[in-house]
Amino acid sequence: MQLLAQDLGGAVEPAARREYGLASLVVDEAGGLFERLPAELPVWMSHGDVITRLPPGFRAVAHSLNSPCAAMAGPAGRLGIQFHPEVVHTPLGREVLRNFLYRVCGCSGTWEPSSFIDMAVSDVRSRVADRRVLCALSGGVDSAVAATLVHRAVGRQLVCVFVDNGLLRRAEADRVIDIMSRQRHIDLVHVDASDRFLAALAGVVDPEEKRRRIGRTFIEVFEQEALRLGQVDFLAQGTLYPDVIESTARDTHGARTIKTHHNVGGLPENLRFELVEPLRYLFKDEVRKVGLALGLPEDLVFRQPFPGPGLAIRCVGEVTRDRLETLRAADWIVIDEIKRSGLYREVWQSFAILTPISSVGVMGDGRTYANVVAIRIVTSDDGMTADWAKVPYDVLGAISRRIVNEVQGVNRVVYDISSKPPSTIEWE
Repeated sequence: MQLLAQDLGGAVEPAARREYGLASLVVDEAGGLFERLPAELPVWMSHGDVITRLPPGFRAVAHSLNSPCAAMAGPAGRLGIQFHPEVVHTPLGREVLRNFLYRVCGCSGTWEPSSFIDMAVSDVRSRVADRRVLCALSGGVDSAVAATLVHRAVGRQLVCVFVDNGLLRRAEADRVIDIMSRQRHIDLVHVDASDRFLAALAGVVDPEEKRRRIGRTFIEVFEQEALRLGQVDFLAQGTLYPDVIESTARDTHGARTIKTHHNVGGLPENLRFELVEPLRYLFKDEVRKVGLALGLPEDLVFRQPFPGPGLAIRCVGEVTRDRLETLRAADWIVIDEIKRSGLYREVWQSFAILTPISSVGVMGDGRTYANVVAIRIVTSDDGMTADWAKVPYDVLGAISRRIVNEVQGVNRVVYDISSKPPSTIEWE
């Protein structure tokens, strides 16, 4: 909303008190966005600026403790809000959005996964025609749904390339090959490029540089595969709208880069493929609905999000084979215990982070100086915001005991209780 206020002639300045996380929104003018809603409602905030002068013709319609204008209305039906109605942590956010769509804009709710599939298939088929498509298949739900959509559109013109970058979770490669090749009968090329990725990451500790190098290496591998396969004109990716927003891609205006997603900001300017991104304007919950409608198995569709750069950004500091194996073993235990406790579908993400910190411990009768592993478990609807999960102590205790007992070189486990914002879900 700050950008909107500035563009329309208002003034925005840094706030004396920032507002991140849960806040109370007081509605000053009922109707419109706040039709049939309480005069005060809990909302999720994420801002460090404040509007000090409204644009001409605008008026404040809601405020919070630290923001005298948390929502504004102006001429020609223009609206601006400072809170996040789209996230699960704004309990009445769906009602705010429903008011905007149906009462303010006069829309009708006709979106269905099946209609999206028909539209996406038609668009891809029209654009690709009789040319070939190379799909960057990672094994997550996003790329799997994108590949299945493109396959439905162009059939055997699609070749999926699954790159084992050495940064995957345990048993990941076998699972991807089984689902996409044996079950879905999609033409799949499996490339073991782990040595190449680890060489590219050698000595790198900066997280943005990690992401950039992983993105470049992915494209290099794909281009080599394309040359081997013959003429390929398109590269299909499972890019989602949150990836676009956080990477400040061409679709966004005036926003800051939070982190570069390897399939958005990590792509080279001279990319010789045309991009096909059928999910680019969807959020994760919508992608899952589309995946189920396409007939993908539930265990894939509801798989927790896994970052494109893989374990590289959960291995804080330098990425080496030994450190990855330590992290992979700890991560396996986290997922195993979360599934065992019945929480896997209840939380958004649950994973381990290998920190660059060593701590003193005592195991048996001896002193140890070993790795610290952090655990991150969050709740969210779409990953744009998140809160730390209030996991029962006995579950956290089981995770900690198993990691210390079963993973060599770890003597301490800590739990991250930071929300997004101000933190991100991933540590890097």
